[in-house]
Amino acid sequence: MAKSMKLAGLKSVENAHDESVWTATWVPATNSRPPLLLTGSLDETVKLWRPDELELVRTNTGHCLGVVSVAAHPSGVIAASASLDSLVRVFDVDTNATIATLEAPPSEVWQMQFDPKGTTLAVAGGGSASIKLWDTATWRLVATLSVPRPEGPKPSDKSSSKKFVLSVAWSPDGRRLACGSIDGTISIFDVTHAKFLHHLEGHYMPVRSLVFSPEPDGRKLYSASDDGHVHVYDAEGKAIIGAMSGHSSWVLSVDVSPDGEAIATGSSDKTVRLWDFKMRAAIQTMSNHTDQVWAVAFRPGGGGRLASVSDDKSISLYHYS
Repeated sequence: MAKSMKLAGLKSVENAHDESVWTATWVPATNSRPPLLLTGSLDETVKLWRPDELELVRTNTGHCLGVVSVAAHPSGVIAASASLDSLVRVFDVDTNATIATLEAPPSEVWQMQFDPKGTTLAVAGGGSASIKLWDTATWRLVATLSVPRPEGPKPSDKSSSKKFVLSVAWSPDGRRLACGSIDGTISIFDVTHAKFLHHLEGHYMPVRSLVFSPEPDGRKLYSASDDGHVHVYDAEGKAIIGAMSGHSSWVLSVDVSPDGEAIATGSSDKTVRLWDFKMRAAIQTMSNHTDQVWAVAFRPGGGGRLASVSDDKSISLYHYS
């Protein structure tokens, strides 16, 4: 019989930022240091934290509006932060030297993710209804993947606002990109051919977070939506495999553990939930936070760690086993 997974609180940092913490990701370990937690906040700063003690390593400034997204390169050497000013700052994790500043007006910048090989940074382009792809060798914009507009009788239809792209996720092999829109549509692209493949249907409210399961075939895609549900799709076969509910409000973030066994979500109901996909159910609810939970992130490379960040300005770290 499969063992039951569980979360245990390890450490919380109150007032980790001066304002709401909107985004978090792990920077992979390098030869010279452990993985670090990277957080971004409405207070316009990005902070780096040492893993288990959550000791502050550094505070990065330079954005003039709230930081909506952070992303880490698979090498662990560089990372990126994006703010409501639509600028992406790429920086050296250990020295904080600025490597590049990216902008593609009038495209906004929402979620970002480096591809598994580290050659490309994908950026969810908000109202431009597209994903922008940046080459990490030259920091040039190399492609724009546009979400097709629905065919409608009225060209004046405000369909573009509904395709506002919030979230983005790479498949484990780097051949597919998924993006989530405000209207609940998830779009799948073939990256090699810069081609739109199909939509995944089922959500009717914003999809703020997407993650592919780490299995080599990389077909399983998890989505989190304001409709309160977590969906599981076969991204290639266009089929919904399962839907899970349990949060009493918007699901703002979803992540999957490095072994693909555990799924975690954060919600505006102030909780973090751990799910078992085989049971299609939440097996644990953590109520460490006192306000909405904007991001959950499993630490890469095992070690059984999950972090969450919230509007309550705090970071929580959990052990899962």
